[in-house]
Amino acid sequence: MTSQLCLFLVSIFVFPIFYSVAFGQSDTTPFIKEFTVPPGSHPHDVAPAKNGSVWYTAQRLGELGILDPISGKSHHIGLGQGSAPHGVIVGPDGAPWITDGGLNAIVRVDPTTENVKVFRLPENTGNANLNTATFDHNGILWFTGQGGIYGSLDPNTGKMKVFEAPKGQGPYGICTTPDGQVYFVSLAGNFLAQVDLDTGNATVLNPPTVDQGARRVWSDSTGRLWITEWNAGSLGMYDPVTKKWKEWKLPGQNPQPYAIFVDDKDIVWISDFSSNAIVRFSPSLEEFQSFPFPSPDAKVRQLLGRTGEILGAESATDKIVIIRTTK
Repeated sequence: MTSQLCLFLVSIFVFPIFYSVAFGQSDTTPFIKEFTVPPGSHPHDVAPAKNGSVWYTAQRLGELGILDPISGKSHHIGLGQGSAPHGVIVGPDGAPWITDGGLNAIVRVDPTTENVKVFRLPENTGNANLNTATFDHNGILWFTGQGGIYGSLDPNTGKMKVFEAPKGQGPYGICTTPDGQVYFVSLAGNFLAQVDLDTGNATVLNPPTVDQGARRVWSDSTGRLWITEWNAGSLGMYDPVTKKWKEWKLPGQNPQPYAIFVDDKDIVWISDFSSNAIVRFSPSLEEFQSFPFPSPDAKVRQLLGRTGEILGAESATDKIVIIRTTK
């Protein structure tokens, strides 16, 4: 047997075994692993890239990073003078799309050539303090700005629309449901809103708890909206079918739920600043389980994921965290 053939067999058989062991878990406890990124990155948001890699916004460096969890190495792409990227998602085109508060623009990075394309907000918008984005099922990108706006961008034409948000400042998390509806939450406005995709109008849906501080939102497979209530220390859920709300207080003293993601099994994952932990919530059992992050004071501000993995950005430690949820 040639040395080349031996190497090939090792690569296809041993490597998957190594990866499985490195990221393995028990039936109930997720395996948590941290990866250090360049100092001063202040990673804010993450998104799954191809081949198991992870995109992240290096907010303080004005760059987009990509982490290879196998080698542990990162590569950064500059986004331009004055950039301060906040959110990142992967679009239908396979490219990372960024909400850049420093540039007051939506930014697309070509994953192959690393070319950067900037879609600036209209000059009369002012400082939008851009936050998060999502694509609807028609390929339109919708985004939020804490400065009191939300808007849309047609990537094909470059046409952008900006709308004043109900109650002014505060638009934060945003998501798309399986049937293509777009919802966003307002941290300062304390509400969930559904966007009319034709007119752009936003319909306010108020949670039961006043001044709860709705921070981020994610949909499960049935279209229910799950919300982190930062001020109230609770998890909220709105069912568009029944038009009813439910809320659950997180465990511990003075919980501070920040980021949220619902995985492919409809399990809800939350980052809790107060306990410095990833919190798992089972909707069927209505039970929480809390798992501490390895690093103290991680401050995970955003979660995304893919099958078997939850991805998080530790903004205070210059680390990316990967949580394996399956064997």
